[in-house]
Amino acid sequence: MKKLILSLAFISVFACKEEKKQEEIKTVSEEKTAIKPISSSDLETAVIYEANIRQYSPEGTFEAFTKDIPQLKKLGVKVIWLMPVFPISETKRKATGGEDSKFATDFPEAEQDKYLGSYYAVSDFTKINPEFGTIEDFRSLVNTAHDNGIYVILDWVPNHTGWDHTWLKTNPEYYTQNEKGEVVHPEDTDWTDVADLNYDNQEMRKEMIADMSYWLTEEGVDGLRCDVAGSVPTNFWEQAIPELRAKKDIFMLAEAWKPELLKDGLFDMAYGWDRHHAMNHIAQGEKDATEYTKVLHTDFERYEADDIIMNFVTNHDENSWNGTIKERMGEASETMTALAYVTPGMPLIYSGQEYDLDHRLLFFEKDSFPHTKGKTWKVLEKLGKLKNTSSALHGGEKPASFETIETANENILAFKRSKNGSAVVFLANLTDKEQSFDNVVKGTYINYMDNAKEEFQEDTVTLEAWEYKILVE
Repeated sequence: MKKLILSLAFISVFACKEEKKQEEIKTVSEEKTAIKPISSSDLETAVIYEANIRQYSPEGTFEAFTKDIPQLKKLGVKVIWLMPVFPISETKRKATGGEDSKFATDFPEAEQDKYLGSYYAVSDFTKINPEFGTIEDFRSLVNTAHDNGIYVILDWVPNHTGWDHTWLKTNPEYYTQNEKGEVVHPEDTDWTDVADLNYDNQEMRKEMIADMSYWLTEEGVDGLRCDVAGSVPTNFWEQAIPELRAKKDIFMLAEAWKPELLKDGLFDMAYGWDRHHAMNHIAQGEKDATEYTKVLHTDFERYEADDIIMNFVTNHDENSWNGTIKERMGEASETMTALAYVTPGMPLIYSGQEYDLDHRLLFFEKDSFPHTKGKTWKVLEKLGKLKNTSSALHGGEKPASFETIETANENILAFKRSKNGSAVVFLANLTDKEQSFDNVVKGTYINYMDNAKEEFQEDTVTLEAWEYKILVE
């Protein structure tokens, strides 16, 4: 009888300890991953950061990037977009880009290991690239971001896969084939390191959606940035996105400009390519300030009021293939960066931009950049704070109003944004020469970037080359 009582007592104590242990594990887990679902209000004030894990640090790992997430919060970042984190195919692994691109195997065997291939030649949508670390390291990154109130979206590659993907062996019908029955790379591209997917195949669509769902529901990811989304049939997005949204609140970014992709609950945000190109043209003296106003008004007409446009002065494609910010924009760089923040939409920071990145990052090989905080960090920190806190810069589904201010000088860009009693006036000389114009903003303001009171009482306003002002009423 005593043995029975002792046994029952032991079982009871053990059960209590085990229950307490499970509660502790549950509590710790909840503390690490707890973040409210992404909402429309989050998107009104968000800055998005594109993380190039391979090139972000000398180590090129999740762990090295994760350590800096609290720093990104200081820049006003609310969404981290991770460039593809999946394994990269060995077969036809690229070593150089362009029409005359070469594969790693085109080089002597002793050199081949340095060619790491394109992130966009995915060999498995459900695994982590060992180059970056482990799945545990990835989870730590997501948890750390969430602990800092930052959402994480994955760069998804729906248009094609690498040549090592399992589907090529098990389901070749998932791919586009020529008359000989051979799988081909995407038509009219030099993307010879990838195989084009066939969206006429309904089973492939189902598997693609299942792989997307895994990261959203099992790994806590908050959304997807979809590569060349406009090259995938719109009816796939009409099938996939509602199914994904039924599982949780997510943020969807399309690498595209097509207005139809943002309709009826599909993508939340698209690329502001025309805005970006206008910035480049103006900085290079090919266009005047009126070009930017024209582009904005075209956007206001073709997009719906609740569509979000991503504004940027650089990204991974621009930096690696078209040049650094300084190469493309020169002395206009800071002015254009400020413009990306005050224009309706969401501003993007690309890895290294915050540290005055001054070279084109290698795309197929390992590279990195110094993490020295200079002028750009201070500018982005200041702009990020205004974006996060001023309703006059809301750029989501309920954006602040936009009003062009006419100056009778085609080299001056001037506009006012306002909402909920807050207002911001932006003035900029978009040339490399001093410009004057009639004072159309008479009054007293706070010049936000230097936090100084500024009077505009004279009949004429003069701005130096590439000078800009963000005036807060």
